[in-house]
Amino acid sequence: MLFRKKDAALSRNYSEQIEKLKQEIKIADAIVIGAGAGLSASAGLVYTGERLEKYFGDFVSRYHFRDMYSGGFYPYNTLEEHWAYWSRYIYINRYMDAPKPVYRELYDLVRDKDYFVLTTNVDHCFQKAGFDKQRLFYPQGDYGLFQCSVPCHMETYDNAAVIRKMIEAQSYVIAENGEIDLPEGTVPEMEIPSELVPRCPKCGKPMSMNLRADDTFVEDEGWHQAAQRYSDFLRRHQNRRVLFLEAAVGFNTPAIVKYSFWKMAYEWKDALYVCLNYGEAFAPDELKNKSICINGDIGTIVNQLRTKTAEK
Repeated sequence: MLFRKKDAALSRNYSEQIEKLKQEIKIADAIVIGAGAGLSASAGLVYTGERLEKYFGDFVSRYHFRDMYSGGFYPYNTLEEHWAYWSRYIYINRYMDAPKPVYRELYDLVRDKDYFVLTTNVDHCFQKAGFDKQRLFYPQGDYGLFQCSVPCHMETYDNAAVIRKMIEAQSYVIAENGEIDLPEGTVPEMEIPSELVPRCPKCGKPMSMNLRADDTFVEDEGWHQAAQRYSDFLRRHQNRRVLFLEAAVGFNTPAIVKYSFWKMAYEWKDALYVCLNYGEAFAPDELKNKSICINGDIGTIVNQLRTKTAEK
């Protein structure tokens, strides 16, 4: 099939679309959520501005980064500095709670439905918000996992304990609620002790993040099990009333969520495609009669859906 130009009219009549979507959620047999980076941004996990200055002001001063993402690709001179940067990056985006309850509110919206989540996000916010781990598939990796950088074997390793040690080694104090801060007058260290640099337990090479950046990405047993659960969920619901809910997905990796949702919504008789996006809510012409597209902040939309549902 060939998807043609978008239909901008689908994003009009905001209130009517909200009401229509609320009804479709109610009658759906299953909901497949496809989430992108905009969902975490709406939850406050932004990589620029105040958060960048608060946690990486020293790195910004030295290297003039404009966002956290750029700093993650910088060729630091030492592994000690590399992991000083990455440990902060991982901790604040994986182990600290998101500033806003967008994920929790999305969970409240679908918790009583038969759902599954496919997400390109690697910050683990879905599971922290209460979503069932057995109903999640994050094919791009997880900030909470290390892997061998070679890789010499196809396993991943939880990094929570060592990341905390790296954070504390930079003079940060971790509060009971998980927040980190520096004691007054303290300047953070920009390197970690050499003994904290993570190395592969099998070959001794440096570890790397389990993030899909090139052909060294490790798809471990857990990854394949999650992929199979997602495939099985789709197979079981193919002939039922399925709502494909695309939440704040952009065009960095559209084949994973957006294009696959378009294809299934088009081919499955009783499927509905929903696109919630700030400035890019649209559907192909072929899905004009099987789509709901709402332009706006995903957090605001979810909150309004919950409010309307509670009123009924």
